[in-house]
Amino acid sequence: MHFISEELEDYVANHSENEPELLAKLNKETHQKILQPRMLSGHFQGRVLSMLSKIIHPTNILEIGTYTGYAALCLAEGLSVNGTIDTIDVNEELVDFQKKYFDASPWSTQIIQHLGDAIEIIPTLNKKFDLVFIDADKENYVNYFHLIVPMMNKGGIILSDNVLWSGKVLEEVKLNDKSTQVLLDYNKLLKEDPRVETVLLPIRDGLTVSRVL
Repeated sequence: MHFISEELEDYVANHSENEPELLAKLNKETHQKILQPRMLSGHFQGRVLSMLSKIIHPTNILEIGTYTGYAALCLAEGLSVNGTIDTIDVNEELVDFQKKYFDASPWSTQIIQHLGDAIEIIPTLNKKFDLVFIDADKENYVNYFHLIVPMMNKGGIILSDNVLWSGKVLEEVKLNDKSTQVLLDYNKLLKEDPRVETVLLPIRDGLTVSRVL
């Protein structure tokens, strides 16, 4: 669903920072070779992620849902010199694709790939995070949030993608549509949980910025 016209989306992208060459190449190859390329963050949202990371200048980043690595590379742009980004995905077939682009970037030694179930992996990460990006299976968003909040530094930022879910959050929830119901519950949680303050941005499919108090 386009929440604004495609022409206006193009204008927004054309008046934002250019897409870096490596990311443009990754973007193109994802669309050529990988299923569901719509999952890619893309030029405009990628520049938003990059800008937020540069403002925060995090030491430790956690990404849940690597896909082909586009968002991870955007977030890595703001890492402190000794910072790291832990990125988790369940798709074994994408590991080598991700690594090819990670190795070609300036942050190859700072990006740590994890393969497996994020619910199991997150508790094993002995770190306090400054920035988290949630963009994996929607049905676990609430579970991810409750796992992550105690692992955040005060003032840390949690970014949550796809929170408008193609506008389904405004429609009557269909039977067996668990993802939409979970996202409705999640959006309500972010609004009401006293541990965070939240603003929902209508960027692409919805991006929530939550600051840990």
